[in-house]
Amino acid sequence: MKKKKSKQGDLSPIETGEVNKPAVRSDKSEVASFLSKTRMVRQARDQKGLGHPTGRLIFALDATMSRQPSWDLACSLQSDMFVESQRHGRLATQLVYFRGTNECKASRWTLLADDMIGWMERFQCRAGRTQLGRILQHIQDEAVTQPVQAVVYVGDCLEEDADHIAGLAGEVALRSVPVFLFQEGDDAYAKTMFREIARITGGAYAHFDGSARSKLAAYLRSIAAYAAAGRNRDLLPSELRQQLPRLTSR
Repeated sequence: MKKKKSKQGDLSPIETGEVNKPAVRSDKSEVASFLSKTRMVRQARDQKGLGHPTGRLIFALDATMSRQPSWDLACSLQSDMFVESQRHGRLATQLVYFRGTNECKASRWTLLADDMIGWMERFQCRAGRTQLGRILQHIQDEAVTQPVQAVVYVGDCLEEDADHIAGLAGEVALRSVPVFLFQEGDDAYAKTMFREIARITGGAYAHFDGSARSKLAAYLRSIAAYAAAGRNRDLLPSELRQQLPRLTSR
């Protein structure tokens, strides 16, 4: 019998210790070797057809129940992001999201807006707690094997430990990956932590109103261009650009 193709298509679970624990007791080195080989196979598959993109952007979203309107909005803005990025280079993007109970997934890398739109249209948001820590861990894992020029994260709240999140952000900073965080709503704890993640990683934070489609669209287009052009900060709006670390002359 043929196995039914997963409805999730190109989306695959993020490989982290929290999810992919071995079913039986094994030597730690054997487990680490197996996971490393698995990642290498998946990354080699993902690279097929990409050629040499000028930039890579991880587009991460909180897909818990309260986020459905913003998920739909972000989906509708994907074409604009790709059109803008193509003016400055070849941008490869990856969709990462969390929702429900312990569900956190990442897509393969793609150069096509239609891929991103197709993946996003396939899913509905589900109630659950935030899992930003797992996204930060995933960013580290991706940056180990290939440069990631920028990460965009869109969310409204945070339900995770501050010290844990800050520590993971520090690891992302060591990989030189700036994270740009956009918050909808007025959750004070999320605002504080989103700003801190941006500061630690060398990215930026901005607040947007759910009705302000044009503002979020402008932000996303500018970051897509920034990443495609090899982190050309001149392509960012002043509100974001002024938050980036100052360039030092050598």
